[in-house]
Amino acid sequence: MSDPSGTERLARLRRRVLTSDDGTPRFFASDVDGAPRWVGGLLAGLQGALLSLLIVVLPIVTAYVVTSADPTNAGVPWTRPVAFGGAVWLLAHGVPLTVAGDVLTLTPLGLTLLAVFTCYVSARRSGNATVQSWAAGVGGYTAITVAVALLVRASVAGALLAALGAVVVSGLGLAGGLTRRPEARPLRDVLRPVWSRISAPIRTGAAAGTLAAALLLVAAAVTVVLWVLAGRTTIAAIIGSLGLDPVGGGVLAVAEVAYVPNLVVWALSWLAGPGFQVGTGTSFSGAAVVSGPLPAIPLLGALPQPDAAGGLLAAAPLVLVVAGVVAGVWLHRRLVASRWAEAVLACIAASVVAGGAAGLLVVLASGALGPGRMTDVGASWLAVGAATAGGVLLGLLLAVLPFDGAVRARVARAWRDALARGTRSPEPVTVRTVRVPTTSSEPTE
Repeated sequence: MSDPSGTERLARLRRRVLTSDDGTPRFFASDVDGAPRWVGGLLAGLQGALLSLLIVVLPIVTAYVVTSADPTNAGVPWTRPVAFGGAVWLLAHGVPLTVAGDVLTLTPLGLTLLAVFTCYVSARRSGNATVQSWAAGVGGYTAITVAVALLVRASVAGALLAALGAVVVSGLGLAGGLTRRPEARPLRDVLRPVWSRISAPIRTGAAAGTLAAALLLVAAAVTVVLWVLAGRTTIAAIIGSLGLDPVGGGVLAVAEVAYVPNLVVWALSWLAGPGFQVGTGTSFSGAAVVSGPLPAIPLLGALPQPDAAGGLLAAAPLVLVVAGVVAGVWLHRRLVASRWAEAVLACIAASVVAGGAAGLLVVLASGALGPGRMTDVGASWLAVGAATAGGVLLGLLLAVLPFDGAVRARVARAWRDALARGTRSPEPVTVRTVRVPTTSSEPTE
């Protein structure tokens, strides 16, 4: 008998078999031999929470150790940077951070994505593709988050916010990782019982709306790169004025990277038209820029300047139409519409999904960056969502309706009916003469 191939050996390593007394083979339920199915998920959730927490805390503790000889740090216990790192990690889960009496609520979406990624990797490596495993992982991650919140903030409100954020973050990350397990069913088959109950035009339109939202995020990321290149002189000047040592510069760089996704969402608001604000009374949009005093943060040096507005930049919302056209081409190739109303319904569903996604991202990327004017940072989710939905809908209609067979047939039928009514000769009108009998009465005396 020939040696098994590399693929077969890999499959045997991934799926170890235990033969029971009756001779029936069964697979181990988790990476821990003989453990219940939920153990692997629990370990994945705990691993994802601790790994993302350590990634945030370790740089802060390292900076404290390096600068411990500084007289200004005399008497500062080592537990303080650990607690501060835990508070920053909680901020990524939506728990406000209090620094010197000032409340910071602007979520660093980069750290949030990091937490989602660690959960994804942990679940893909150690989890088991079952609902019990997923629920156990979410429970383990939430338990760690609530424990950190109680140790750092010691308040019921903070613990509740931490639990809510942990459920969302771990739920998304663990679900994504478990669906990538070798024994997992395809995600399409898992969602089929729910997804199949939705009408086909809405299903296809929702997928097209997701594509349009992804295209807009790519365009926003490219816009941020252009902003950084245009403002590199201002960014370098701010970095030079801070006079940071290598450790401080490294910590500042990590903190700024954590807020780069927020800047991408702001760029999306800029492309949509309404723009965003960094401080009360400010406005950054393609039509006009009204700036004001900003903190000495190098990342803010990439924001558009007052002279970078108007002219062709006022036409930036056309990007929404282009994204809608691309999504509309995709939608037209996959939509099988028997009636003209189904094509219109699919376009409306796609625009609602794209606008809803933009509005949700704006909510996540907005908050307070400090006291005073800096309590108002971000954009209006309603304005950005409505503008995104409208622009994407216009592009979808331009790309779908003129080429949809059901729509063309309906328009042609309506045109023929209109022509028929216009060329039809008027029917003759028959006038009938009706004699009305009259009665005469003789006068009586």
